[in-house]
Amino acid sequence: MFFRQFYHQPLAQASYLIGCQMTGDAVVIDANRDVAQYLEVAAEEGLRVTHVTETHIHADFVSGSRELAAVSGAQLYLSAEGGEAWQYRFAQAANARLVRDGDVIRVGNVTLIVIHTPGHTPEHLSFIVEDTPRSAGPMGIVTGDFVFVGDVGRPDLLERAAGVANTMDDAAHQLFQSLKRFHALPDHLQLWPGHGAGSACGKALGAVPSSTVGYEKLSNWGVSEDNEALFVAAVLDGQPEPPRYFADMKRMNRDGPVALGHMPMPKQLRAGATIDVAPDVWLIDVRRANAFAAAHIPSSLSLPFGKSFTTWAGSIVPITSHVVLLAVTAADATAAAHELAMIGLDQVDGWLQVDEAIAAWRASGRTTASVAQADASTVAALPSTAHTIVDVRGESEWSAGHIDGALHVPLGALASRLNDLPTGPLVLQCQGGTRSAVASSLLKRLGRHDVTNLSGGYDSWIGAAARASSSLRTLDSSVLSVNGFSSS
Repeated sequence: MFFRQFYHQPLAQASYLIGCQMTGDAVVIDANRDVAQYLEVAAEEGLRVTHVTETHIHADFVSGSRELAAVSGAQLYLSAEGGEAWQYRFAQAANARLVRDGDVIRVGNVTLIVIHTPGHTPEHLSFIVEDTPRSAGPMGIVTGDFVFVGDVGRPDLLERAAGVANTMDDAAHQLFQSLKRFHALPDHLQLWPGHGAGSACGKALGAVPSSTVGYEKLSNWGVSEDNEALFVAAVLDGQPEPPRYFADMKRMNRDGPVALGHMPMPKQLRAGATIDVAPDVWLIDVRRANAFAAAHIPSSLSLPFGKSFTTWAGSIVPITSHVVLLAVTAADATAAAHELAMIGLDQVDGWLQVDEAIAAWRASGRTTASVAQADASTVAALPSTAHTIVDVRGESEWSAGHIDGALHVPLGALASRLNDLPTGPLVLQCQGGTRSAVASSLLKRLGRHDVTNLSGGYDSWIGAAARASSSLRTLDSSVLSVNGFSSS
């Protein structure tokens, strides 16, 4: 048997190619949109992709299953579980075979035993993998978003992200029952999850790429909890806010993702084209936040290319938007376009070399913009009436501690809550200063120019407070010593 995990770091997403080296048949599970990578590896290993399947209707990326099956000529297998409301609407058009709990998918001499594991979603499947010629029984399980390393799938996404009311409590109970089935599996089975650390599909995912059923029984809080009421309360508590694009992904992956044909290669536009960009086009500047703050094209959005790029792009930029990228190199622009395509932002009209674009902007007689920066000590010294601190972190971060008097508006909700912001100067604040820089650029695009970014964020605020407290203790000690008292 051949086995390969593909791990897409920006989405913390895992997919799998499993093949039978005796027959040359192979299956891909949970393909993302970069379908060429699976075909290339299969060819290198003397395999052909004959089967394609996925664990569930994904919320965090555009599925590549339909396109991969079409280009490879493979048979597509999709879940028939979850009830009528959770069926794939493109299944018949794609000539997909629908599978249920207990069905077997044969890939040469490798078998996938289908297990219905609802909870994260109603239609969710897991696949027990068995290499039949070895006659040693099952060797592993592909769990998708059911069980992760150190965590379990969140059951609240349908309600909190897709807006399906009154579903998360029932889903949490379903997840508990699915985990009881998981407990019956042999401890030696390897566990191959759908996501790792950094994914918004759970709250405490491990960074290790795989595990075993037995180890998760011992170490995974969700797997080891045997009280259903306590489990339901715990699994629903403290889940991070789902990125706003998740609802679009659910719809697209249910109805049938559009085939890309190939990953995007954005064309470079002439530098002066910046002046001609329509107001409804999103200019996305992928440079580091400090470079953007120093000088940028007015109305452009700062989205530094890094591990959170797709999360914030999907949370801020509407799925139907046209985009022009501002980047230092063609490689930066191409990488950014690839990540936008992963979450369905396909209308990238091209890219501009950012230094050339800024020079052309200035040559046209226009002024570039900047983002004011202030450190914690400077902001703390100002009268509270002189400004409003806007905390753009998530709910769990806010609950763990926040600046007195701050207004809480998570970054993903900032555009929709624009009218909730008071008049007068705003100081944008997050945990370390990155998200607040993004928020500052977004508010400027939306017409609020009286914004300042709190550099260093809440971390720097706490650090400044600690230093101030330490100074006061030192001063008190000195005063006591001068007056003849011991500080002990």
